[in-house]
Amino acid sequence: MAISYKPTRMEMSRLKKRLVTATRGHKLMKDKRDETVRRFITYVRRNKELRERVEKLMAEAMQSFVIAKATMSAAAVEEALCYPASAARIGVESTKVLSTEVPRLNYIPTESHGLPYGVLGTSSELDAAVAKFSELMPLLIELAEVEKTCNLLADEIEKTRRRVNALEYVMIPQLKDAIHDISMKLDENERGNLTRLMKTKDMLKEKEG
Repeated sequence: MAISYKPTRMEMSRLKKRLVTATRGHKLMKDKRDETVRRFITYVRRNKELRERVEKLMAEAMQSFVIAKATMSAAAVEEALCYPASAARIGVESTKVLSTEVPRLNYIPTESHGLPYGVLGTSSELDAAVAKFSELMPLLIELAEVEKTCNLLADEIEKTRRRVNALEYVMIPQLKDAIHDISMKLDENERGNLTRLMKTKDMLKEKEG
């Protein structure tokens, strides 16, 4: 949308103030975008590290579970896993990365008393599988937190990028063009007034002569 203006000195002064504000805002938005990108890269690296650890532990847990099923009867595995496991809570809070609100998830395990079933009639592979799945839980919670943070920061980077581009390629050029046009128009009016003044003086001289 083009800027509407009147070719007056007061309007030019107003547009110059808007240009100063837009230029300052453009710099601040660029700084925010760059810092958000830096934080985003940090979270992406953490996300990659967590995902690799989760996938490795998941593969090891599933391998132990498959071996346990091969060495135990299906009924024995089902009976062992029917026992209630130790409970845990997830604390949900929020924090801010720059101006973006992101989740903060805290895994809060209850006091554990070992495996949820007796060792009689179960294999060590099942114990290993259960232990690895227990180890996975806090990592999965952190992974969920980091992935959500990455998504929110990516959205914020895109919004900030659009604002920076709007200021850089639309608002600031339009303000500069409007100021230039008003300046040219005022100069033209001033020259016209000067020409008329000189003609008036010449006419007065002719009348006096």
